[in-house]
Amino acid sequence: MHIIRDFQYVTEADRGASAAIGNFDGVHLGHRSVIDIAREAGAAINAPLGILTFEPHPREYFAPDAPPFRLMGPEARAHRLEKLGVERLYEINFNAALSALTPAEFARKVISDGLGLRHVVVGADFCFGKGRAGNAGDLEAFGAEMGFGVTIARLLEGDAGQVSSTAIRRALSEGDPKRAASMLGHWHRIEGPVVGGEQRGRALGYPTANMSIAGLHPPRFGVYAVLVDILDGPHKGTYHGAASLGVRPMFDGEVANLETFIFDFSGDLYGTDLSVGLVEYLRPEETFDSLEIFIAQMDADCLRARQILAAL
Repeated sequence: MHIIRDFQYVTEADRGASAAIGNFDGVHLGHRSVIDIAREAGAAINAPLGILTFEPHPREYFAPDAPPFRLMGPEARAHRLEKLGVERLYEINFNAALSALTPAEFARKVISDGLGLRHVVVGADFCFGKGRAGNAGDLEAFGAEMGFGVTIARLLEGDAGQVSSTAIRRALSEGDPKRAASMLGHWHRIEGPVVGGEQRGRALGYPTANMSIAGLHPPRFGVYAVLVDILDGPHKGTYHGAASLGVRPMFDGEVANLETFIFDFSGDLYGTDLSVGLVEYLRPEETFDSLEIFIAQMDADCLRARQILAAL
């Protein structure tokens, strides 16, 4: 997959894709349905499959001090899109100049002249241009005028209603990763490098791989059964584990992170990239009267996590 970050400097080889447009936070089933339509449209005109998205997320750009809301960072999103067969990821820098484009200017300068897209697919609720003034119908009209095809995809409905990033965030906030997964089409994953910690877990017999969740929507704090993919290095592979997500109230923590104990594993993971999938919520964060009681609870958590993961 080739990543293109500037619509004004695009090689001829990277032009001419059939692209789905959106933010694709979480790359959920609704997003995948739009991507599949773009794939089919591209196959009909012999065009590569593309994604047109923006970084930073426009919501982050306009409200940088708002609470974190993203389900995944740009690296995790690119990783997921590549798995889906995306060949061109147009991850365009969202800045003052781009946000000032009118809908017609966006269609002309970005889609038509800049990226040379041959076909685009958007959801029925798509808005674009300065002040979100343009809608999917406007884009269809611009396509007819400027020479690119447009497909408007219907919004996907799941068993619990419309599939959306908002609904997925709600499920995660309620400690229901299975409901989130039913809309995502995969386990919700937190990806990133292993960072240094205070090594308390090692002293307790539970060494953990620590990861930051900065910038991401925080799922309900507590202990989870997890699937762990070590993405690089000599230990690359898939493992089972239990993870604590939160601020570690037993040790007066303040900054939320993810601490994962990987079952039956021994090795140095500092600096290694992990992808931790939340499978089932086991219990909330809590404090204990002694380290002995705390360790006994961790023993019970890991036993339950092993049982859950063995049944997958």
